[in-house]
Amino acid sequence: MRVGVTGASGTVGHWIAAGLLAAGHGVVALGRRPSRRAEAESRPFELGGPPPDLAGLDALVHAAFSHVPGRYRGGEGDDPEGFARLNRDGTVRLFEAARAAGVGRVVFLSSRAVLTGWPPGTTLHEGLEPRPDTLYGEVKVAAERALAALSGPGFVGVSLRATGVYGPPAPGLPHKWQPVLDAFARGVATAPRAGTEVHAGDLAASVRLLVEADPGALSPGVFHCSDILLDRRDLLAEWSALTGAAGPLPERADAGQVSVMRTDGLRALGWQPRGWQGVTEVLRALACTG
Repeated sequence: MRVGVTGASGTVGHWIAAGLLAAGHGVVALGRRPSRRAEAESRPFELGGPPPDLAGLDALVHAAFSHVPGRYRGGEGDDPEGFARLNRDGTVRLFEAARAAGVGRVVFLSSRAVLTGWPPGTTLHEGLEPRPDTLYGEVKVAAERALAALSGPGFVGVSLRATGVYGPPAPGLPHKWQPVLDAFARGVATAPRAGTEVHAGDLAASVRLLVEADPGALSPGVFHCSDILLDRRDLLAEWSALTGAAGPLPERADAGQVSVMRTDGLRALGWQPRGWQGVTEVLRALACTG
């Protein structure tokens, strides 16, 4: 298949493009910058501009998102109207253009943020009604609903709600854990924290499954992508064991306050994330490059 990927040069899109290429698909990177992968064709696209050239594509993965650097929730900065215009309206235009161009399938990278208005500790299953508590989540919900409304014979739209994503250091991009690891190495105390995470390679594998799956297996069009509940204490203890860094370990966070996502839909398609092994692999890679 020929698959267009928006945001293919970004932290997450980079791994999605790599996963599709590794599976033998042709990738067309749609964005402001060429893909980091030499094997991928590149076509220009900006969320605030006209839709890109989608000719010849069998599927589209929309992973691009405009936000303040380093922030998704709160990524609107001091321009909430511009944030919504680019990410909500630009996304809807893209979906409409995909259907008009005869692209048969769209996978939209949504977010766990569409459900963060539920009480802490809620089990987040795929049939749960969206309840965002940030503008970021509201924009993602609006895009999910627009895609669902466009879906019909010959055009399948799927929303993939991802939790926090970690992975090996992407070329030229900072690693999300580096500030915490550096502070620990300097002996600076860090606050307790626990949250759900998924390895970038496992997210890429879930996208590939959704691109390749029989359309009948994709109803009702919403899938959750999450793997481990990661406590910062465990992360830093593993880093200490690998590197000898001996900063103070934070207290263990209250795991009961974390709303964990169920991933029944992806697992029914054969998805098997790597669990704690993925954290160890990434920390070893960081230790070797540090």
